[in-house]
Amino acid sequence: MVEYHQRTKHHFSGYARGPETIDWDRQPDPFRRFEGTELVQLPLVGIDSPLDSGDLPDTGLDQAIETSLDGSPAAVSLVRVALMLEYSLALSAWKQYGGSRWSLRVNPSSGNLHPTEAYLLLTGIEGLQPGLYHYRADCHSLELRCHLPSLADDGPQLLIGLSSVSWRESWKYGERGWRYCQLDVGHAQAALSYGAALNGWRLQPLLVDDGMLNHLLGTDRNEEFIASEREEADCLLRIIPSDVCEGDALSPASWLSALAKGQWYGKAAVLDHRHFYKWPVIQQAEFLGRLPAVDLEVFRKTAEVSAVARAGAQWPQPISGRYRDKLPQAIRQRRSAQAFDGETSLAAEDFFVLLDHLLPRLHSRPWQALPLAGHLHLALFVHRVDGLAPGLYALPRSAAGESAMRSCLRQEFLWQSVAGAPEHLPLYLLLQAKAERTAGKLSCHQPIAAQSAFSLAMLAEFDHVEVQPWRYREGMREAGALGQQLYLEAEAIGLRGTGIGCFFDDAVHELLGISDERLQSFYHFTVGGPKQDARIVTLPPYGRRSA
Repeated sequence: MVEYHQRTKHHFSGYARGPETIDWDRQPDPFRRFEGTELVQLPLVGIDSPLDSGDLPDTGLDQAIETSLDGSPAAVSLVRVALMLEYSLALSAWKQYGGSRWSLRVNPSSGNLHPTEAYLLLTGIEGLQPGLYHYRADCHSLELRCHLPSLADDGPQLLIGLSSVSWRESWKYGERGWRYCQLDVGHAQAALSYGAALNGWRLQPLLVDDGMLNHLLGTDRNEEFIASEREEADCLLRIIPSDVCEGDALSPASWLSALAKGQWYGKAAVLDHRHFYKWPVIQQAEFLGRLPAVDLEVFRKTAEVSAVARAGAQWPQPISGRYRDKLPQAIRQRRSAQAFDGETSLAAEDFFVLLDHLLPRLHSRPWQALPLAGHLHLALFVHRVDGLAPGLYALPRSAAGESAMRSCLRQEFLWQSVAGAPEHLPLYLLLQAKAERTAGKLSCHQPIAAQSAFSLAMLAEFDHVEVQPWRYREGMREAGALGQQLYLEAEAIGLRGTGIGCFFDDAVHELLGISDERLQSFYHFTVGGPKQDARIVTLPPYGRRSA
């Protein structure tokens, strides 16, 4: 896995291996469909659901970060499951420019290619047969993949599994595409965390080995998939409708037993009729990154140690934000900025709130959806934050992370506490300087990293990857979850964010003084005042179902 990471770095002298040509008219289908399945249409808020926008929590992002929201958690029902999916994985709009038309989703994706698929294991929900379902974002519906009659008498239970179709990313990005698949899993985990919050639910990651996970999602049924378009199961999440995990929840083994006795339906439709390139290194990375059964106990102990460290941080409650928009609006209007105006600044108070919400508090959203959190730390390029000197800053997200950063980064850095920042916020000025040109250059010469209010690099703890290769994908997923949190924070204060997957890895390390592999740059992000393109028309996500 270390070799994969090194191989897929971008350098000033050349980019990671990718396709030499891209036919934009033949992009892989972004929507997975299973032919020969029963389709259950889900209700949409304000259209064909008994819920409308007035029924959604009138809460800000800062309140939703905490597990408990005002009011009792909603009972698990078809309407509430539909609401969670509509505010996490559904379409958010269609865009049109000239003869081109493309969809956007609530959850972000590298290149808007959406390799992430979602499956639901459920029983005891009126209107849905007990079974394994595949979520269809294009029509906000569920496809029944396997009927589970042996669970017909069980009470409400709901698991969500995520998987990746790596071809969708490698079609454009080549060997680096598997990195982006993992980032998108993290984006989706965080999105689901906040979608569940609208029902008062929380998510619990279930730790199972990858062999069992692929069995549970049916992604190992190779005869039902095109060989070059197979899916790799990524993670499993349990929906908990209260702060107390009920003892009668079905175990993954019980679900597996029911699937063995169930009736399977459907075959995956073709996503791409032409596969001009093959990227065997991605299949190698998928294999090496899997969590084998023999490592499951090590993973559990690692997760426990991570949770203990976060519990010991003793951070105060999340700081209240001066938000323009409530959580439901921020979720639905999330977009990736294509360009920034180079003028809009960010108030220091809002900047501090945003950074405070990136601290991996135990049991808080979105970190509750991740088995590991607090293992990525931020190097920030501050351009236009009122009251802060432009320059390079650091935000370590754990005590161990601060030790690693102080040890790995340039010894001449200042490590000066920021005046006016909350006492508990570990924000440090490293170097005072105008950093726009440097930030843009490091992010593959992209102006979006320079013309924003700030941009940042996420530095992952990397020293465990060689002996525990599955830590690599967990780190990438935490980076994706950080990205989704940044997207929502930006939207809520009237700005916009953009994830940046293209950056010159070792040039970032060289700037910071990182000379070994203890810390590695996994993902970049930028927030600022967006430029609007008036030529692009916005259309509703499910126009044919509009009221």
